[in-house]
Amino acid sequence: MIVMKFGGTSVANFEAITRAIFIVGGRLDKKPVVVVSALSKVTDLLYRISDAAASGNVGEVKTLMGELRSRHVNLASDLLEQSPALKENAVARVNSICDSLEELVNAVCAVGELSDRNKAIIISNGELLSSTIICFVMNAKGIRTNFIDARKMMITSNEYLKGEPVVDEIVKRVPEVVAEAYKGMDAVITQGFIGSNAAGEQTVLGRGGSDYSASLIGMAIDAERIEIWTDVDGVRSADPRAVENTKYLEKISFEEAAEMAHFGAKVLHPLTIEPAVKKNIPIYVLNSMNPSGKGTAILRNELIEDGVKSVSFKENIRVINIFSMKMINTSGFLRRVFEIFSESRVSVDLISTSEANISVTVDASEKIDKVVEQLSEFADVIVDDDKSQVSVIGKNIVRLNGMLKKTFAPLKRTNVYMISQGASFVNISFVVDREELKEVVRDLHYHLFEVEEELEQF
Repeated sequence: MIVMKFGGTSVANFEAITRAIFIVGGRLDKKPVVVVSALSKVTDLLYRISDAAASGNVGEVKTLMGELRSRHVNLASDLLEQSPALKENAVARVNSICDSLEELVNAVCAVGELSDRNKAIIISNGELLSSTIICFVMNAKGIRTNFIDARKMMITSNEYLKGEPVVDEIVKRVPEVVAEAYKGMDAVITQGFIGSNAAGEQTVLGRGGSDYSASLIGMAIDAERIEIWTDVDGVRSADPRAVENTKYLEKISFEEAAEMAHFGAKVLHPLTIEPAVKKNIPIYVLNSMNPSGKGTAILRNELIEDGVKSVSFKENIRVINIFSMKMINTSGFLRRVFEIFSESRVSVDLISTSEANISVTVDASEKIDKVVEQLSEFADVIVDDDKSQVSVIGKNIVRLNGMLKKTFAPLKRTNVYMISQGASFVNISFVVDREELKEVVRDLHYHLFEVEEELEQF
């Protein structure tokens, strides 16, 4: 079996869905489990619906719900034009999902209060709608396909909007549900991003969680491979939107991919790698708009050569500097500091320490008021905003001769506020002013990937 995950841009419209189904049709001998995201921009629309409902804006809710319904009804009608019976059933099912959603958002609108539980239900409807439509269309194309409700097998914690997968329960349920659904079928389709807690209440894994769902399913069924179908030709040496002349990466290690995802690369969800690593399942990042392309293979470490693979970045971060003389020769100080971050569920990226100072970076979206208040009870705390984090990622890069010189040579005129080196020798990260980020990333990529190539041409 293989898992094939199609992101929002890969199921965005008539043409994209037609391509995706063609791709699945070429993999039927591998017994694919197809995982789909919501149509492109639909999850954003559902967040807008939930916000409008929470504020009691009846008019906006009606307008946005009309937009949601018409997009999916029209898409189902267009895709199934040649199959009248399936078209009728698909449109009825889409309208039924929208009717239930509309009933909920109208109730929220009347109360003027939106619980996390109801918000999770609202924003999960994109995946339910897309998978419903695509299931009907696959059957219309002659691919016998069964629909799996992910909530029956993707069990999470009780956090409605950021459910933590209960891996043991997922590993137990997924093979049984998939095997039952596959009887007499060519393929099965399910949703990414959504699940339920032990009580059967709706949860979601958080934005971008469809990749994570696919990887968890792949782990549970011991998949031969996991394919992440997106709109780019695999992983590149930097974000093409920020850097020209990026290099295509034919293969990278699990560790490199995890670092890239965590430190800003947009191709994969940061948690996607972990389940695949547990079963050593290769992940392929492929382009649904170019199905014949090789894409990027993510493989175990020993199959990957040493060297720099990527310059990644996080554009908007904060640096929190914590200074206290009580740190000197005192045990337990660091534990106390990080307990405060943990209790407030604030995720720390980079850490740098000296005798009396700890510096950490957090995403600018994190709510840190409580953290700063608690830290200030026993330390001086300074928060620096408008910073960016740049990471050079590759296998054994710290051991490569001249790598540190190459990394920091382009930064002669740049203020560097913090440097952190990963213990695994997979990344070197540093912090710069946000206003200088684009120039830093371009210069760094040029020195690491383009200078030698230019010299070879002479």
